[in-house]
Amino acid sequence: MTKSTKSTPTISLVSQRGRKYLTTEERRRFLITARLARRPEVQTFALTLLLSGCRISEALALRAVHVDLEQALLHICNMKRETVSWREVPVPRELIRSLELVHRLRSLQARATTRRQHLWPISRSTASRQINEIMRTAEIHGPQACPQGIRHSFGVAAVNAGVPLTTLAAVLGHSSISTTALYATAVESEVREQLRRMWQCLQNDD
Repeated sequence: MTKSTKSTPTISLVSQRGRKYLTTEERRRFLITARLARRPEVQTFALTLLLSGCRISEALALRAVHVDLEQALLHICNMKRETVSWREVPVPRELIRSLELVHRLRSLQARATTRRQHLWPISRSTASRQINEIMRTAEIHGPQACPQGIRHSFGVAAVNAGVPLTTLAAVLGHSSISTTALYATAVESEVREQLRRMWQCLQNDD
């Protein structure tokens, strides 16, 4: 008799230490702080993570040729798949303009010798330190104050905005819709936290 295998979600949005995603307010503070970063390439890296929902390794793998300036798309290689696959992720044109200006994309894309140049030729540890510094400046602390917390917050924000789970799964590069469905649970958790604060205010008014 063969044992049936059950696929389990590959992410966890809450741990014993607390939640692992940024709230709406924390996303706002991260966005503002990222835009104020002194180095333009740090700004574009942080904003790419926030606005595309990609993994930190996927952002570091981006090259000039992977940015579609006209369609405002990023061509992202799925780093968690056994076989190489790609996904197209729409991003705001504001981000595309920043990438174009800071990284001189039109110039790079026009030459065969530079089309495959990395946008951020830095190590993962350096990239993580940059993100952690933005988190500290934005006064975001806890298990959510990391690159993965940014990715999880993208999923939560998308569910809050009504993005269908199938669409979100494609954008995030999930191989299983059950993984994406966990973001709906996180939304419920955030609603409960909002209600808890409301109850506290009501009780304090007595």
